Amino acid sequence: METIISPSILSADFANLERDINKVASAGAKWVHIDVMDGHFVPNITIGAPVVKSLRKATNLVLDVHLMISEPKKYVKDFIEAGADIITFHYESQSDLTLEIIKEIKDAKKLAGISIKPMTPSSAIEKFIPYLDMVLIMTVEPGFGGQKFMHECVSKIADVKEFARIYGKNDLYIQVDGGINDISAKICTKMGANSLVAGSYIFNSDNIDLAIKSLVE
Repeated sequence: METIISPSILSADFANLERDINKVASAGAKWVHIDVMDGHFVPNITIGAPVVKSLRKATNLVLDVHLMISEPKKYVKDFIEAGADIITFHYESQSDLTLEIIKEIKDAKKLAGISIKPMTPSSAIEKFIPYLDMVLIMTVEPGFGGQKFMHECVSKIADVKEFARIYGKNDLYIQVDGGINDISAKICTKMGANSLVAGSYIFNSDNIDLAIKSLVE
């Protein structure tokens, strides 16, 4: 499976989102990562379903929506209807409703993902692997862009890759988000990651094309 780069618009120019998304599309990105934060689950507030709906009209890229919110079950339908292609929610948010949320996403013919914070062990989500399309491993504390990559989280990538092997999920996306640059990207892909989220490294670069290429070479 090729490595898919999902540029995070958290680091884009919010006054020119369509322009910046077109830039990464021209540079070869196939997905765009949309961080949704509620100011409760994480100490920051970003965007909601109306912005996703607007972006759906502006691009054909896969909309990779990451819900960093306290009650994803309440809002999943809104993001489905807004046009998200992938919806990832946090295990830590409503773990008692995890299977229910996954089912709602899958029933809508969308891809379902679970994300785990740095302090959450990979073993916590093993039982959900058969039902998932993606696992998102956070290598920073979620909430703000531009943080430093946490090397101690890398072993989870190998864990999830092994879970995928055990359950016959050869098509599982193993995504990593947090402090991704040309160095940390290679560490992650070597361990088995096949999707990388990068924000500031891409959008703050003087050459977006080269920045994206450096993550997959």
